[in-house]
Amino acid sequence: MFAVIKKELKSYLLSPIGYIFIGAFLLMFSVLFYNYFNAGYAHLEYVFYDASTLMTFLIPILTMRMFSEERKNGTEQLLLTSPRSLFSVVMGKFIAAMIIVLITIFGTFIHFGILRYFGEPDIRITLCTMLGFFLLCMAYISFGMFASSITENQIVASVITIGVFILMWFLPGVSQFFSDFSLIDMFDHFPRGVIALNEVVRFISFSVLFILLTVIVLQRRKSVK
Repeated sequence: MFAVIKKELKSYLLSPIGYIFIGAFLLMFSVLFYNYFNAGYAHLEYVFYDASTLMTFLIPILTMRMFSEERKNGTEQLLLTSPRSLFSVVMGKFIAAMIIVLITIFGTFIHFGILRYFGEPDIRITLCTMLGFFLLCMAYISFGMFASSITENQIVASVITIGVFILMWFLPGVSQFFSDFSLIDMFDHFPRGVIALNEVVRFISFSVLFILLTVIVLQRRKSVK
């Protein structure tokens, strides 16, 4: 697994992908921060709440190439026949993407430092919001990875990922029943400083489900070959 993590991190950091993701997010986060700060709302949780929608479009940058590129380039066969288990390969790619997200989140501490200089932000609510944001990204990455495993076209994988995420925005408006499937609704409590155990469990369950589905897709492809 560690070899896969190392390989994936190199692919992110030795190519523009990782820097585009980190740079684009921090740039847009800074714009949101400036707007709130300029309006007198010195609360980082507001910024994270708005930034959560940005991940709908940024996460596919990390996930669209995970398996589709391997399939397109013909290197997928090496993964399927390697002595490593498919689960360790999938988890290695997943963890590498999460490390990039963590680096990005750590970058926002600059903004927290600015708030500390000018006032007294609530660090408990800020950390709670960051936890929720991390869990949201974890769920997004797990689905994006699954989408990448079912097609060899990176663009198709990103369109599927973005389309499903946007659909989740509107599900609660269709029926209250679907609110349980809305990742944004799950995240909603964290910026209020509330860590609800059921939301944490649902985020983790969602992530585990799509990690396992990705393994199943690869396993079926391996058995066919």
